[in-house]
Amino acid sequence: MSHIDRRTFLASTAAASVVAVARPLSAKAPELLIPQGVKPIVVASANGHRYKNGGAKTGVEIAFEKITKGDDVLDALIAGVNLCELDPADTSVGYGGLPNHDGVVQLDASCMHGPKKRAGAVGALEGVRTPSLVAKAVMEQTDHHLIVGKDAQTFARNMGFKIEDDLNTEQSRKTWLEWKRRTDPSRYLDPIKREAAMNDVVRQMVKEGLIDEQHVYGTINCDGINAKGEICGVTTTSGLAWKIPGRVGDSPLVGCGLYVDNDTGAAGSTGRGEEVIYINGARTVVEYMRRGASPEQACLDALKLIAARYGNDREKLKDIDVNFYALNKRGEFGGAAIWNGSMNSRGELRRRQFAAHDGREGRLFESAYLFERRG
Repeated sequence: MSHIDRRTFLASTAAASVVAVARPLSAKAPELLIPQGVKPIVVASANGHRYKNGGAKTGVEIAFEKITKGDDVLDALIAGVNLCELDPADTSVGYGGLPNHDGVVQLDASCMHGPKKRAGAVGALEGVRTPSLVAKAVMEQTDHHLIVGKDAQTFARNMGFKIEDDLNTEQSRKTWLEWKRRTDPSRYLDPIKREAAMNDVVRQMVKEGLIDEQHVYGTINCDGINAKGEICGVTTTSGLAWKIPGRVGDSPLVGCGLYVDNDTGAAGSTGRGEEVIYINGARTVVEYMRRGASPEQACLDALKLIAARYGNDREKLKDIDVNFYALNKRGEFGGAAIWNGSMNSRGELRRRQFAAHDGREGRLFESAYLFERRG
């Protein structure tokens, strides 16, 4: 076999490469996936555009502004949800969130960074108003995804977070005391009757305006994408109102209350966490988008899995409230709920909504839905 020196070898391979691309014009050229600029988008649960904590901007407006100024997408989203966590008027998250059965505010949060492929979360955290920032510290300072309970508080303390004895506000404590007063007479009922009695009390308190119907389950989810196509997400909550101490829902569970895939999109949820956990909700929404569904349709398809568990029986589903929010790699977004809304004491329908900054302004959008309430 003849010897081929390096110069001859390089020349021959270069010639071969020229031949390889010199195909007839009629041949189909390979498809090139060239990244294109994406319009920045922020999508969130409705409270992302309802609270300002005394300032001029809502959470989605703050997040969008920071994204378009070049901030890291996750930092921008967390700044947006911090507004709700710190606002005592939002009783679904952070400071002043509705407490557990014993009157203690326990908080859950998770965050995911698409480009970095990292995640962090905390569960049943007490004493820190901004659990989303503690979740980010878990992501950045450890190789873990989730830290819970008293050890989550210890971790937060070690990271320099201020620990407070009580995160109740006067309003959240007053609401809890009223709930205790109404439910204690049914303390000795069997479990099924007790659950029904507690649901009746909650419905009545909602009708009387004592609590926001959407704050029974709490939570804010916020997802965003920048012009580079970088996607991140965060979910934070005070959890189910008056829950059993230590109960953790979907919000801090990666793939349930939040999921981000930088190649596809992001999704998150609010509402009854146990239902979302059962179907691995946020991951399921992202997978539907991966297969080609729009964000709105992906949310609806995931909700159909929940409804199917109950045979699509409206009576069995009447107390089940789940909402999904999603955006994809192209900057398209959507939201959907099991129900079109809820009825107030005057028989008026309050429609399900979600928040977004669509590049022009932050505003509320009506959610798609599976079922209509008829009074």
